[in-house]
Amino acid sequence: MFGGLERTPRTLLVCDRSSFLDEKNRLSSQVEQLHFNYKVSMLLPECSSAPSHLEAVLNSIDSFYLIRKLPIHELLDKHFLETAVHQGRVSGLSYGTRIDEDNCVALMPNGHLSLSLDKDSFEVLGVEGKPSRFNQRSNSRFVVSVDLTDSAMAPGGRGYQRLVTGLRSRLQLKTDFLLSHPPGGGASLQALLSRYDWSEHRPEIRSHALKDLSCPLLTSDLQSCDPHRLLEWLGAVDAHVSCENSSSSFLSSLVCPEPKTRMSRALSVSVCGLLRPQDVHRLIQQIRCYLDQPLVENWASLTVHGFVDSPVSWGGEEHGVLKGGDHFYSLLMFHDHTYQLHLAAGAHDTCPP
Repeated sequence: MFGGLERTPRTLLVCDRSSFLDEKNRLSSQVEQLHFNYKVSMLLPECSSAPSHLEAVLNSIDSFYLIRKLPIHELLDKHFLETAVHQGRVSGLSYGTRIDEDNCVALMPNGHLSLSLDKDSFEVLGVEGKPSRFNQRSNSRFVVSVDLTDSAMAPGGRGYQRLVTGLRSRLQLKTDFLLSHPPGGGASLQALLSRYDWSEHRPEIRSHALKDLSCPLLTSDLQSCDPHRLLEWLGAVDAHVSCENSSSSFLSSLVCPEPKTRMSRALSVSVCGLLRPQDVHRLIQQIRCYLDQPLVENWASLTVHGFVDSPVSWGGEEHGVLKGGDHFYSLLMFHDHTYQLHLAAGAHDTCPP
């Protein structure tokens, strides 16, 4: 009866290998397509402390705001649209909401507003939408997607007024909301922040020095390393779970992929918060600079996790609500400027780019 629960959910994993020196590499566009990043983890082999330039970038990542009980119709305020959405490229995400049960909201930096709503809320809102691609048979969840930069959504227009009226008078949707802005764009948010209870947060940075670490023997061709086992190993290192599979350990049966080697030391660094793709680009650039230095290991890794309960995943596509909420990518960078990129999504999500 419950046999299906024992099966591991299907996952999607796309692998891309290229070079930073290749003008046709797609890395920049692929990084840009994951709008809402919760965590970036980096692993630097044979390193005991973060390089100064990397640490400077980590400390310079902009803060973000948590607005409590924000009425979502405020995102359509005329002043906010003009200063923050049309010109400021702000982004935001409902906080503490669960994509499989609650109403979730995302404001993407390209000005698209996405609402993932339960059936009752969708019917009360009274605007056009479509059934979620994850439960079309039951039609218990609907998606409303609006381009706030479109002329049809200009303040005073029919489409704009209908959405504002639905959010303000009929649905009256409120949620805690995370909001971020590009460098220098904080002034565009002040009018909105002044009307509500809010707090400013800095990204949380953690570093962990590792010693005597079993490690896959990684080369730029990666012909001998299974990508699933490699990602499993990277996740175990980030979570500080041993892959030694000792007979005295009851915590984990994970083992390091073969062929393997041993590192005398390594540095695991993570940063958590509402992180923009531009922040990820800067971290990638600093790791590349680190690899250019003499007497360092020939590779380093960077893994980026999206918010599990974000209503959008890759490129603004709808995020899965059924099994799991994974959407992440892992980038292995090598001394010769080549890289291997692994992009992963959950059981029913759209295939990553």
